[in-house]
Amino acid sequence: MARQKNRLPESVLRRQRARRRAVQGIYQWQMTGTGSREIITQFNEEQDMSNTDSDLFKFLLSNVINKHEGLDEKLQPFLDRPICQVDETERAILRIAAVELLNSIEVPAKVVLNEAIELAHRFGAEQSHSFINGVLDKAVADWRKVEMDAEKLADNPIAEPAEKPQS
Repeated sequence: MARQKNRLPESVLRRQRARRRAVQGIYQWQMTGTGSREIITQFNEEQDMSNTDSDLFKFLLSNVINKHEGLDEKLQPFLDRPICQVDETERAILRIAAVELLNSIEVPAKVVLNEAIELAHRFGAEQSHSFINGVLDKAVADWRKVEMDAEKLADNPIAEPAEKPQS
């Protein structure tokens, strides 16, 4: 009997595929200006989307395309250069992560960060993952402060009170 690897649940794999497809679609939009409806139609016709969370794909693609100016403004304080100078792939990944961090509070920040870093490993240049991680760490600290504070408390239980000095 073959050993089974620790496999992720199919729902998680479907969401990962949606994010990968979204990077490709957003990259296409950034390079060509093609609208979200056309990109979605093209992906449905030319790619096997049956094992992909198509709702998440559409959500990410549409929100990035329709709200990119606001996303870019929100990301800018965490960047070391103007967003227009950020590599196209890295910009697509940052925009996707920003959409999820700002609009999908049910998705833990750590998940969004890990997924973005994985996307950078897969699609980005050699050190893209470090850049993405640095930018999103700062964004998460600001945008998801309450979540991060709660996580810190959970990870570091309150220490026992110091012993009373003897009189």
